[in-house]
Amino acid sequence: MKLDNKIHEVFDFGIFIPALLLVIFGLVAIYSSTYNHPTAHGNFERQLVWLIISLGVFFGIYFLPEKTFKWSAFFIYLLGILFLLAVIVAGKKVYGARSWLNLGPVGFQPSEFAKIGTILFMSYFLSFMSKNINSILEIISALAIGILPIGLILLQPDMGTAIVFMVITAVLIFWSGVDLFAIFVVVSPFAAIFASLFGVWVTIGYLLMVVVALFFFRKDVFASASVFVINLASGFFFDYIFTLLQPHQQKRIETFLSPDADPLGSGYNALQAKVAIGSGGLFGRGFMEGNQTQLRFIPEQWTDFIYCVIGEEFGFFGSILMITLFLIIFLRLLNLAGKTKDSFQSFIIIGILALFFVHFAINIGMNVGVTPVIGLPLPLVSYGGSSLLVNMSMLGIAANIYRNRKSRI
Repeated sequence: MKLDNKIHEVFDFGIFIPALLLVIFGLVAIYSSTYNHPTAHGNFERQLVWLIISLGVFFGIYFLPEKTFKWSAFFIYLLGILFLLAVIVAGKKVYGARSWLNLGPVGFQPSEFAKIGTILFMSYFLSFMSKNINSILEIISALAIGILPIGLILLQPDMGTAIVFMVITAVLIFWSGVDLFAIFVVVSPFAAIFASLFGVWVTIGYLLMVVVALFFFRKDVFASASVFVINLASGFFFDYIFTLLQPHQQKRIETFLSPDADPLGSGYNALQAKVAIGSGGLFGRGFMEGNQTQLRFIPEQWTDFIYCVIGEEFGFFGSILMITLFLIIFLRLLNLAGKTKDSFQSFIIIGILALFFVHFAINIGMNVGVTPVIGLPLPLVSYGGSSLLVNMSMLGIAANIYRNRKSRI
């Protein structure tokens, strides 16, 4: 009993076990969705190999000295930036984005590696500056750390991954204790753009909410008027911003607003995914018994749309079980961020939580038709070696921090 208590003191099974179950969930879905596929039938074996490698990396990171992440943060960030530059010059184009880099026989996405570096270096910067960063220079410096990889990713172009980096940057700055009004100033124009997608009346409704929020903040008239004008301009200049997007990105937004407008084209995946999830019922059609899955109605159903495979074959209960496992991980990470005594470690955990949550929310949203299809995999579940390796590395960092949560670095 004492030995068991000691193990729980240094190793968080509350994160590791749900993560391992999610990976197994993913392997089952990958096997089912690729078994009869002419070109993807080897994905299960490849993912299994990557799982073994990822587990080795997880435990390797777990046993690293606690100061490793602090002294290596800048170098990992810099290496990630160099990889992002390299992929723009010599990357392989997949689905319209130059986001893959080949190192011999192995291909990987530099943006996945850059996630680790960005979280570590921004965490180091924010913990180094102060508990509450409110000066304009400090906020701009913190934003610059996140904006640099975002800019390089947009050049690929990969809007989905860029959104992930935006969320990580915003969440980490918020966790630093920055003034809520400053966060509102940064985020509200993007919300105005999103509201404008749904028409004039929704935009007007959102602007009324902005007025209420400005009244709540009780800033001077000039500051409040400036923020309102920025939101107004953002909302009503969306048509101009829309023309700057790539054609496939425009099509995805149009499909998100009206999937039925192009049911055999850009709206096909989203519609078929909803059909698959709906046909699963309460208990599902059974392993390898899904019509949409086995008849290959959904392209790339082992990556972005793997959730609909689980929904069809394991039904509502299978889907809820998977979501529950994610929620356990999220709550454990949030609890760890509050308990660790070192601010650098706390920032890292919040960054990891933001990364996992935004992937989780957008991917499932894509599958059920509440978010645009922007090509984000479901963490730990979707097929992808570099994604699984980075996700397990992140959890390895979290496990290391759990082991050292009572000490200050």
